[in-house]
Formats: sequence, C-alpha cells, structure tokens
Amino acid sequence: MSGGYDETGPVADEFVHPVNVRYLEVDVQGVVFNMWYLAYVDDAMTGFLAAHGLSYHTMVAAGWDVQVVHAELDWRDGLRWADQAGIAVRLLHLGTASFRLGFEFRRDGTPVATAEMVYVCVATDGTGKRPIPGLLRAGLGG
Repeated sequence: MSGGYDETGPVADEFVHPVNVRYLEVDVQGVVFNMWYLAYVDDAMTGFLAAHGLSYHTMVAAGWDVQVVHAELDWRDGLRWADQAGIAVRLLHLGTASFRLGFEFRRDGTPVATAEMVYVCVATDGTGKRPIPGLLRAGLGG
C-alpha cells in the first residue's frame, strides 16, 4: 500500500469496527471473496464517522456526501467464515476537498489485510466536488 498504514504525520485516534464474516461472503478457497473487503471498508468508514458524532444520514441531509476516487487493498492472509474480525480505521490525511483513510483488517489482533481509500467530498445536488465542510471535518476527527 503506498504510504502504508503506519504513515507518519498527524493521525487521528484509531477506531475499530467489528466484522462477523458470514458464510455467503466466503469463496470456494475458504476465504472471504475479495469484493467483500470493500463492503467491509464502507461499513467501517460510516462507523468511523458515527464514532466521531456524525451519522451518514445527517451528513447527506445537510447536503454532503463522499465518493471513493482511489482504493488499494493488500492481503497477508484471508478472513474466513465465522471469523470475529475488526477493522482499525485511521485518518491518514485531511485535505481541502479530499481525505484518506487507512484500514487494517485484524483477526484475533493479528493484521491480515490493509486498505487505503481516498474520498472526495461532493454536494448531494449533483454539482460536484466541494471543500470538506466543518460537519465532515468533525466527523473525521480532524
């Protein structure tokens, strides 16, 4: 992952989102199929915002949303059916209109995969990219 999860610089406190791997998410190899990791990341991102006092519904009702513009995933091992896992989420960078979150998938405290996502703030009226409003900055812990 470029920059890596342990990137230096200002980083918000870590938040860990629980993941209970369901049977339907596992492929014939016995591990979680790769596309589910992005779904887990999406849930973890909204949990991260909520942990900082911002529900996704509140953000959208205020006229703001975010779009993924870059995604990276790296695996050391795969999650398996019935794993009780956690996804540690940290703010890696907070810019003017975009932010970057780091995700570390852990099984029994051991890292098994990492992800890095870059999001851009957009207006919900379809007019495009906007500077990150204070509401979202607070929700990111920034």
